[in-house]
Amino acid sequence: MKKNIDTKHFNIDNRRYIGNKNKLMPWISELIHEKTNGTSFFDVFAGTGSVTEWELPEFETFYINDFLFSNEIIFKAFFGNEEYDPDKLDELSVEYNQINGQREDDDYFSTHYGDKFFSHNDAVKVGEIRERIEKSTSLNDRERNILIASLVYSADRVANTVGHYDAYRKISEIPDRFVFGLITPEQTTGKQINIYRRDANELIREIKADVVFLDPPYNSRQYSRFYHVLEEIVKWDKPQLFGVAMKPKAENMSDYSKNSAPMVFDDLIKNINGRYIVVTYNNTYENAKSSSSRNKITHEQILKSLNSVGNTQVFNKNYKSFNSGNTDLGDHKEFVFITEVINHG
Repeated sequence: MKKNIDTKHFNIDNRRYIGNKNKLMPWISELIHEKTNGTSFFDVFAGTGSVTEWELPEFETFYINDFLFSNEIIFKAFFGNEEYDPDKLDELSVEYNQINGQREDDDYFSTHYGDKFFSHNDAVKVGEIRERIEKSTSLNDRERNILIASLVYSADRVANTVGHYDAYRKISEIPDRFVFGLITPEQTTGKQINIYRRDANELIREIKADVVFLDPPYNSRQYSRFYHVLEEIVKWDKPQLFGVAMKPKAENMSDYSKNSAPMVFDDLIKNINGRYIVVTYNNTYENAKSSSSRNKITHEQILKSLNSVGNTQVFNKNYKSFNSGNTDLGDHKEFVFITEVINHG
């Protein structure tokens, strides 16, 4: 049975994403404005891009980086400077919502993800839309990025998951719910936008910025595995899949989710070329019983690394984090470390 969902336009924060800082940004942004100054902002582990969105009015030059293919496309779609034709995109949105079968696509997406992460019919639509975008010769790069990002948001909105793609809900009949909606790109006129999908520790050696913002992963949850379905929608390389959750072979794995994380973080800090370093950290899993959930970098290790390059202030706020289970995480605090770098380059 079809559940009615109105076609909508998506803002950048309309995603389910672990560690999304959007609700904390009024507080974090105020601290940045009070304790730092400058004209350039480097969002090193940008995730959803919500931090950059908040800071758009405050800086002139932005460096935005994340190692997920899906996040890179989303940054290009929301923050790109290339012109695009909104009327063309509106027309394509209408066309996509009228799809009721396969014309261009094979059955890869519907076979692997249908009746699992989506209903069969919705999986057919997602695959067909993605293939039409892939084969289109009338789109410029920005228009293509906007359409792919819009498909990611539209699919994520109705996915049969608890908010990530490590597993799907085991239900007998998944309703048809998919409706294609367009993202609303940000206004970036007059801004210098630089977008990367690079290893943070390599890129940090090449970028100079006034404010360097760090929100790395802190436990062993690999984001490339948690969001593998969205990664495949973007990459569209149709790899062989394995296991109940239909994952491809492991790739794009972060060192920040391994036991070497404290050393990797220290290397990052020591190679920053900036005036201020802002680090966000939460203690959600600081005392977790599961080693896979426990933070790989401690509060003390962060402070030691930061104090080795400058003078650090620490701020904290009580905050209930995103938690897909029923675990009582107790006294959860969000921390912001702000370091004024001594002898920056």
